[in-house]
Amino acid sequence: MRERMESFAEGRILPQDFDGRGFMEPTERTAALIFLILSVASASAQDVTSAYTKIDIEQDCKHRRGVAPEDYGDWRCMGYAGVPIWLGAGDQRMYVSFGAKAKDEPAAGQTLAPFNDFYEGTIEWRLAGGRPFATIMRWNYKAPAEADKRTTSGRALVITRLPPGPVCHVGYVDARANADANALAREIADKHARDFVCGTDKPVVLGKAGAEFK
Repeated sequence: MRERMESFAEGRILPQDFDGRGFMEPTERTAALIFLILSVASASAQDVTSAYTKIDIEQDCKHRRGVAPEDYGDWRCMGYAGVPIWLGAGDQRMYVSFGAKAKDEPAAGQTLAPFNDFYEGTIEWRLAGGRPFATIMRWNYKAPAEADKRTTSGRALVITRLPPGPVCHVGYVDARANADANALAREIADKHARDFVCGTDKPVVLGKAGAEFK
């Protein structure tokens, strides 16, 4: 940026303020400030990328058996760039959290309202400057008409914020109801995950969604 500013002022003799430091005219300062803001915004937008990891908890994770009825135990795995993953299951529902203290994070107590699972699949990691700040995972869930059936046709994209700061669900997208579900999930992650306040902010739902997302 210094090089840009020097280039901007090149060929001019700048007036001096009372400390002897060069300064630009108000219109030049405004133009330089706008240039700086646009440059930072453009770099930030271009800097957000994705990485993908596959997970099968039966093969890739260490399992600890549950001790109570309807407690299926928990699993510990490693994700992108060595980020720890914790998964818990019980009462036909799953919980997924991340980080060094994953089991103690808010996400370890968050799930979908219908019966659901995520035993295997692909995790999309949203990265800023190469560092993950959110994940997108496709969970399976039972549609309202399937409560007493063996089928599971519902699909939800769950967006979760990552450390630093608490780990929790940021938003949801109905993957079956929206043709652009992945794009909607990335929009939630990129716009909300880094500033999302767990326990205060309400998870964002974009696109078409059934009552189970309300």
